[in-house]
Amino acid sequence: MSDHQHEHDYDHSELSETELRVRALESILTEKGYVDPAALDVLIETYEKKVGPRNGARVVARAWSNPQFKAWLMRDANAAIASVGYAGRQGEHMTVVENTPERHNMVVCTLCSCYPWPVLGLPPVWYKSAPYRSRAVVDPRGVLRDFGVALPAQTEIRVWDSTSEVRYLVLPMRPAGTEGWSEEQLAELVTRDSMIGTGLPKKSDEIAR
Repeated sequence: MSDHQHEHDYDHSELSETELRVRALESILTEKGYVDPAALDVLIETYEKKVGPRNGARVVARAWSNPQFKAWLMRDANAAIASVGYAGRQGEHMTVVENTPERHNMVVCTLCSCYPWPVLGLPPVWYKSAPYRSRAVVDPRGVLRDFGVALPAQTEIRVWDSTSEVRYLVLPMRPAGTEGWSEEQLAELVTRDSMIGTGLPKKSDEIAR
């Protein structure tokens, strides 16, 4: 399922006062010719899907390839993430949860849209939507199916609720067939959704080496 479909499935009309102000400002700037909506969409997409998640992908790739870093990450995520240069506002109080064959982790923020910006960039629209925030808790397996993720029936699904006090990053399972890969190559397999838990990493044969 594409990101566009995700946004459609979980879209909603409830906007915060800040979001309404931003949209009003965007409309005014567009009308005056100061902003090209298409260029703005590209900029937002870049930060939402490419620049930000690349940080998290590098953290995951290092954990996959470096057992000492992984142990540090699981023990003290803030310090480990900061050591590779990714820290700051909205990234405080980080906790990393690891996927295993027995357990799959998924992150939601039921109250608002708390999200680890330094490692994942801008939160996707669907993450902030009321349907996702409610369904992820009561029907996580169904939500995963909506995202195209089918897990074995015996796999436990654990849902973590982000707050201003703690933000979660999912450490997905390393794909098979990646022995001997460099951190840079491994990072190419890591998707934003796999670090939220609504997706899985790419398979080793899905990228060119």
